[in-house]
Amino acid sequence: MLTKEYRMDTIEETKNGTPLEIGGWLVLVALGIIISPLRMIYFFITTYFPIFSDGTWEALTTVGSDFYSPFWAPLLVSETVINLLMLIASFYLIFLFFSKQKSLPKWYFGLSVFTTVFIILDAYAITLVLPDMEVFDSETTREVARTLFSLLIWSPYLLFSERSKNTFIN
Repeated sequence: MLTKEYRMDTIEETKNGTPLEIGGWLVLVALGIIISPLRMIYFFITTYFPIFSDGTWEALTTVGSDFYSPFWAPLLVSETVINLLMLIASFYLIFLFFSKQKSLPKWYFGLSVFTTVFIILDAYAITLVLPDMEVFDSETTREVARTLFSLLIWSPYLLFSERSKNTFIN
């Protein structure tokens, strides 16, 4: 059990410029921050690489093809670029986290908001190409739930907890 004296020492220690070690609930945040880019890399390998290498791109974007739609090219290119930028941002988030940068909570919150909005808008954009497709299939619903968890649970923890304020001080 933490005593007031220990808590005061911890706060005093952080005032001297020494951040707290990563511990407590931050370990779970760290796991999420590390796993996120790994999941994205897996998604790129299993989704985008085949689209651009196995003839799918040509089938979707060639006028006269049975699967052609003028929306496929801009949708796939924008998805790929945005996901690539989010992958880069997730590596930056790892850097911010482990170097205990003060800006980490805001970056985490911003990336969580952006990811949630992107998944929802992308699901609707796909219905332009596939109007009969369910907007929120099980995979999309799972991804929205995952990002909402980050947004509604971990973001406030990082933004407002004393532990976070005393850890991310550089």
